[in-house]
Amino acid sequence: MKKSLLILALAVFSFANAQKGTVLVLGNVGYSSQKSDVSMGISPTQKSFNFSPKVGYQYNDNWTVGVESYISNSKQTYTSGEYKSNNFSVGGFLRYSKPLGGIFSAYADLGAGYHNVKQTQYNGGINPYLSTLNGNGFYVGVTPALLLNINKGFCLNFNLGSIGYSTLNYSNPANDTQNFNFSFGQTFSIGISKNF
Repeated sequence: MKKSLLILALAVFSFANAQKGTVLVLGNVGYSSQKSDVSMGISPTQKSFNFSPKVGYQYNDNWTVGVESYISNSKQTYTSGEYKSNNFSVGGFLRYSKPLGGIFSAYADLGAGYHNVKQTQYNGGINPYLSTLNGNGFYVGVTPALLLNINKGFCLNFNLGSIGYSTLNYSNPANDTQNFNFSFGQTFSIGISKNF
């Protein structure tokens, strides 16, 4: 009986670790929709969508290197117009993972790359106008997470925030931004990954 339990524990532990020489595919998808009270003069509808796929190669038992991207768009419709924001980023990531025992592992991703933002505002009131802002810049960030191995290389990834820095440069320097983000405990996301 003890041998059976030991073999079972070793089998579960080996499944929790992605093997050297495998390809990792993962991503997050999000969608939200909200309606507000029109009488208060705020946005009656707000919709947003985001998708962040990653593909990496695990070159040893703890390290993975790969490509990441992020696409999002949001739209707020007001009584007199609308505001749209489209975001795109592409870059690379380096992951270090460590088994915690059983079916759990912890990992941290270091990502860096290029990102672009396009914001459009339209006001269809008495004096209609259309304004557009385009920004380009770079980002760097660290995201720690917990991985739960489900079965056959399929895993659930849980993270509770990240730390990062990003810049955006616009044609009008007055709109340039530099952001430092520390969101541990303020956000929560779940993703799915698969090792092939």
